[in-house]
Amino acid sequence: MFYLILIILLVILVVGPSYWVKHIMEKYSQPHDRYACTGAELARTLLDRANLQQVKIETTELGDHYDPQAKVVRLTPEKFNGRSLTAITVAAHEVGHAVQDRDDYLPLKMRTRLVQLAAPAEKMGASILMLAPLVVALARAPLAGALFLAGGLLTLGTSTLVHLLTLPMEMNASFVRALPLLEQGNYLKQGDAPHARRLLKAAAWTYVSASLMTLLNIARWWAIIRR
Repeated sequence: MFYLILIILLVILVVGPSYWVKHIMEKYSQPHDRYACTGAELARTLLDRANLQQVKIETTELGDHYDPQAKVVRLTPEKFNGRSLTAITVAAHEVGHAVQDRDDYLPLKMRTRLVQLAAPAEKMGASILMLAPLVVALARAPLAGALFLAGGLLTLGTSTLVHLLTLPMEMNASFVRALPLLEQGNYLKQGDAPHARRLLKAAAWTYVSASLMTLLNIARWWAIIRR
């Protein structure tokens, strides 16, 4: 019973934030035409007001984000073309990252570097985990498998660690950069400010919820190795 309760609590801890972020984003995606401008149009306006005319705006299928290397705000189609509160608020959040980049915000620079290091490490971790059962079978040495498992878990966990450590940076993009831009320009309709705050909080937690889901992937590999 103890282990069952522990598993349930773990699932809630991991899945809960992801569900909450998705729920908030979907809730304020209606109505689709609440605002006259699209997410991309508002992003362009906010960037220009922040003297960031050189930053481009593109559509992507890889999730809303700001690319500090290419100097591009990338929005998914529903945010790029959408006119909902979710669309314009998420667009403002990503512009917040561009403003951080303009201001040489140190946490953003650190995260950019960490992400560059985490990407190859994660691929290496997956390869190590795939080879671990073969090493155990050929060498008949559980220790060898354990070493591969430890290395794999550490490298797979790097992306989780990166995202968890960047929550303060995400909150800064939402509430220190994006929210003032929205309020100073009076871009929000009357009564939308509290809902925009919830959306900005959800936008900040997007990476954290994704990193927590990575823990389930690590647990899956652990189960495979244990067989």
